[in-house]
Amino acid sequence: MLKGKTALVTGSTSGIGLGIATALARQGANIVLNGFGDVDGPRAQVLQAGQAAGVKVGYHGADMGRPEQIEEMMRHAASEFGRVDILVNNAGIQHVSAIQDFPVERWDAVIAVNLSSAFHTTRLALPAMLDSDWGRIINIASVHGLVASAQKSAYVAAKHGIVGLTKVVALETAASGVTCNAICPGWVLTPLVQRQVDAKAAEHGLSNEDAKKRLLGEKEPSMQFTTPEQLGELAVFFCSPAADNVRGAAWNMDGGWAAQ
Repeated sequence: MLKGKTALVTGSTSGIGLGIATALARQGANIVLNGFGDVDGPRAQVLQAGQAAGVKVGYHGADMGRPEQIEEMMRHAASEFGRVDILVNNAGIQHVSAIQDFPVERWDAVIAVNLSSAFHTTRLALPAMLDSDWGRIINIASVHGLVASAQKSAYVAAKHGIVGLTKVVALETAASGVTCNAICPGWVLTPLVQRQVDAKAAEHGLSNEDAKKRLLGEKEPSMQFTTPEQLGELAVFFCSPAADNVRGAAWNMDGGWAAQ
């Protein structure tokens, strides 16, 4: 379905981003990965997923908190693949603290990576998308783009901002073949969430499995983690002709979290 298209997925060397990159590659899209840590393993996974379609996989290690590195990444993607047809803004970091104790530098970092980076990638990707009259911008928000939790002021503010940015981009591109939507997952067992599970297990003297159940039980009625694979398939849907008129949606996949 996506043969000949190129998808850039930020924060895609693990977790949600890797799941989405893999799903898009399976549909034939060339992929530009971005992130820290191991690159060879994720690249091999994505290449294998897209092997039948002959996909190519690139990589750029831009720090998504630094606009000048984002600009270099976008130039690199355009140079290597022609243009970015599908932009998935997934990169994110977290810090948990009460507002009065929240370190200013951590606030600035969370806003930069989780919100401002999506503005920078979008402003740079849009001209080529509009010129070709086709593009997909998929912002990975969070259920925290719809509701709040204590101790997560910067993350919640950034994710609410991502939902707002999604709506504005959708309105500005509404008469074109470019769409912009947000995905709002609940708990997904990524390395970021596993650290919260580990902290809860240590704090309450629980096994890892019991800590997972407690984490889910606090927020998610389904008592199930959403998987990166499920989120990847939703991203594929947003790229399909069936979603041509889905614009500005904040689509929650959260096991009923926001329905309460």
